[in-house]
Formats: sequence, C-alpha cells, structure tokens
Amino acid sequence: MLVLAHTGRAEVREVARTCVQRLTEHGIAVRLLADEAADLGLAAGLGAEGLVETTQPDDVPGEGCELVLVIGGDGSILRAAELTHETSTPLLGVNLGHVGFLAEAEPEDLELTITAIVDRDYTAEDRLTLGVRVLVGKEVLFTTFALNEASVEKAARERMLEVVVEVDGRPLSRWGCDGVVCATPTGSTAYNFSAGGPVVWPEVEALLMVPLSAHALFARPMVVAPTSVLAVEVLSNTEGSGVLWCDGRRTVDLPPGARIEVRRGDRPVRLVRLHQAPFTDRLVAKFGLPVEGWRGAAERRRRDGGDADGSDRHA
Repeated sequence: MLVLAHTGRAEVREVARTCVQRLTEHGIAVRLLADEAADLGLAAGLGAEGLVETTQPDDVPGEGCELVLVIGGDGSILRAAELTHETSTPLLGVNLGHVGFLAEAEPEDLELTITAIVDRDYTAEDRLTLGVRVLVGKEVLFTTFALNEASVEKAARERMLEVVVEVDGRPLSRWGCDGVVCATPTGSTAYNFSAGGPVVWPEVEALLMVPLSAHALFARPMVVAPTSVLAVEVLSNTEGSGVLWCDGRRTVDLPPGARIEVRRGDRPVRLVRLHQAPFTDRLVAKFGLPVEGWRGAAERRRRDGGDADGSDRHA
C-alpha cells in the first residue's frame, strides 16, 4: 500500500504514523515517498518484519500497490491522483482538510478504516477525468489530465481575457472574461461551484463549461455530452495573456493565439468508497446544508393513511 501524507502539519504526521504502524502490524507492506518518510521519522526496513519501503515521486510510486491511502485534504488527494494516474491505483482519502469532498474517511473512524482495508471491505468507483492539451499553431505545447477542472484564466488582474469558445468543432460565443472553467462532475463541487456552475452527481457522465465574469449576452454555465470536445481559443489580438491551471496543480502560460482543447480523459481516477451513502447525504454533510423539518416519503405516507412501505393499511 502506498501512503501519502501532507506532512507539513503535525496532526497529519501523527495520523500517518499510526496508519503505517497499524497496517504493518497486519502484515501489509507500506510504501512511502522518501521525503515524507523522513518527515515522519520512518526509514525503509522499519515496522513489522521490515514492511516499510521508500520511493521517489518519479519512480511510478503507485506501481504494484493495491491501494493508496491519502492523509490530508482534497489538495492531497489531487496530488495523489497526479502521482498515481499512470497506474490508476484506487485512492482512499482520510480527511484532515477543510471540506474534504473527495475524502471518504474521517480521523475519528481511523480504526474502522484500517479494518476495512485489511478485510478488503471497500469498493472503487471510476471518476471521469479530462484530457487537456494546449496548441500554438500546429505545435502541441502541453498535455495533461484533470480530475476536477481545467481553468483558463487571465494572467494579469487589470486585463480581461478575450476568448472564443467552441463545442464539437463549432464556434459558440466570444467572451471578454476573467476566464473559463471546464470541469468534471467530480469537480462540480470545487472551482465550478464557486463560479456559479451546477452541482452534478458523480454518476452522471458529462463535461461542464462555466465562464468567469464574462461580458456577453450569452454567458451561462453549460453541461455537454461526455463525448463532446470543448475548446477555448485565446484571441491573437487580445491585450492580455492567459494561464491554464489543471486541478490547481499543473500550469502553463497561454500566449495570444493559444488553443486549449478539453475532452474526456483516456484514464479515469478510481476513488475508494467505504460507505454506500447517497451523494445527497454527502452534499448535506460537507456543506452543512439545513434540512430541519424534512419528514420524507415514509412520514408523508403515514400522515396520508398509508403504511411506511407505501401500502394502504385499509386494503
């Protein structure tokens, strides 16, 4: 098992050490990034029967691992997705961040999480990703993927970005704007959400496009087919340059004339689930949404004279 941790925080280091100890006690080999192992005070060969090994980020750290245990917030999970994208190793997040929308477990449930790992009592679900490339003329300048979003943004605060957006090879509109966000359903609760885009259930296969402060008559969030190709062209005569951010981690400067193409990625990211709770419950819990007064269908049926299972007690 690969264990990745945000070791800059004392609380995370403590939880990470506990996880390594408990996993090796169960005979599970643990792999750590060398710099994180040093931060945790661990070295290769330590632990039960020498089950701890170290690796480097460039050495395909997820190769041969059954699972990646990520200790931190959503940023740590996005980093883990970057490090293990080549191997598609399932990611299980323990939330020590703020919202932790991508994480599945909380620190207070650590023992139950370790037990589920040992017993292989979990499922993994595929999350749609974005395949992103930047072209200048016919030259491919940059290629990458994104789990949450690819955002084209203005590079200078005082300048608007002039772009033309395209869907499936046809021009849609021209915007003077702060930028454009292209997101996945997984990323619909991240930057897309802050930009006023729709929340999309993760089971839905779709691509999202949301303009940022666009000066245009038509500047609405859009949801398109998962087979669609989205493109954003930075106009050659624009006064400002742009920058592309993918998951807030990978970036490239965009000169005037650059074209950014976004399509469904070739390889999904696999997220581990320990519970089968509906996505609605996750929204309520993570955002602290008010649901007081809700009675639900069962209570309404009782009130209207039917049984909780929907049958009529007088039938």
